[in-house]
Amino acid sequence: MIIQGKITLKKGKEHSIERFHPWIFSGAIQTLEGAVEDGGWVEVKSYKGKVLGFGHYQNGSIAVRMLSQEAETPSQHFWVDKLRAAVTLRAAAGLPASSINAFRLIHGEGDGLPGLIIDLYDGVAIMQAHSVGMHIDRHAISAALQQVLGEGLKTVYYKSQSTLPGKMRSADQDEYLFGMTAVPHVITEHGNKFFIDWEEGQKTGFFLDQRENRKLLGDFSKGKHVLNTFCYTGGFSVYALQAGAALVHSVDASEKAVALTRKNIDLNGFNANYHTSYAEDTFDFLKDKQGQYDVIILDPPAFAKHRDARHQAVKGYQRLNMEAMKAIKSNGILFTFSCSQVVDRQLFYDTIVSAAIQAGRQIKVLYHLAQPADHPVSIFHPEGEYLKGLVLYVA
Repeated sequence: MIIQGKITLKKGKEHSIERFHPWIFSGAIQTLEGAVEDGGWVEVKSYKGKVLGFGHYQNGSIAVRMLSQEAETPSQHFWVDKLRAAVTLRAAAGLPASSINAFRLIHGEGDGLPGLIIDLYDGVAIMQAHSVGMHIDRHAISAALQQVLGEGLKTVYYKSQSTLPGKMRSADQDEYLFGMTAVPHVITEHGNKFFIDWEEGQKTGFFLDQRENRKLLGDFSKGKHVLNTFCYTGGFSVYALQAGAALVHSVDASEKAVALTRKNIDLNGFNANYHTSYAEDTFDFLKDKQGQYDVIILDPPAFAKHRDARHQAVKGYQRLNMEAMKAIKSNGILFTFSCSQVVDRQLFYDTIVSAAIQAGRQIKVLYHLAQPADHPVSIFHPEGEYLKGLVLYVA
């Protein structure tokens, strides 16, 4: 890579970088030397001239995303080294496994690569850039993937049209950088099968972050009547049926999502008499369902992506959980989640407490849930913990 310029921080603003936080905000910059373009590599120095590391520059609130916090300029092997470190971490977490061939390989700041997501679906790598710098470096990253994964890599698909800053978005942003594999593509997760469509599906095609939470649901599903709301591809529904649920209902406002759920139910060979899908708003669906379900899953999309929407998001989570608590059978189990990064774990917990008070039900917390090991959180970047959940016993 070519270092386009040098950034000197204001006095005192080096402390967060020295504590290995990966972001430099625009207000922390004293000077910017060189003809630095959006997405270009820059050297970062303290006000005393000490080299703190290197990163991608971007004209915005987060001005630099640190990729190296070493004094030496990153080598030509930078991307390969980062990817190999990520592979090593996943291997330590037991991924891939005989029953799991899909997982997240790169999780942004958690893998020291802020602005980059890479999910692996049985040899298909889906790359998603959340910064201009990662967009510019996409071909170098693709080449490094090919080197690190070798013959195990069939395809690299770049899918960033919806995640890049608005000025970078274009209709033809998504493209194959290497190979091509027909979609939908089947993956295996704890022995369950799922169709993946990275071209048309949400995010990279599947929500890998709920893998272990889906598995846990199986422990509570045998012989039960289960309601999976905001079902998308029906992940929780498949696990419930695999565990021997007596009945599963899947609900999503999107007809397309409901169709995906039905395809995955059929793919796993389940009897259609045990499952029904509904293309309906979850709030409307819950209105007249009191006492029908032993287990309810609430896994809504992010109700807030920015702090200015947090208050309304909290009200939404509160209402949703209150309605589910009212509807569920006595001695029922409620799996409830938030993937809104701006709603932290304590705020989410407090919101659920408020919902329980309004529902007038006695609630016990059985589990605190989070994202799995292939979505690591850097201890120096707690903002990376976005998925939080609770398993509740509703008396």
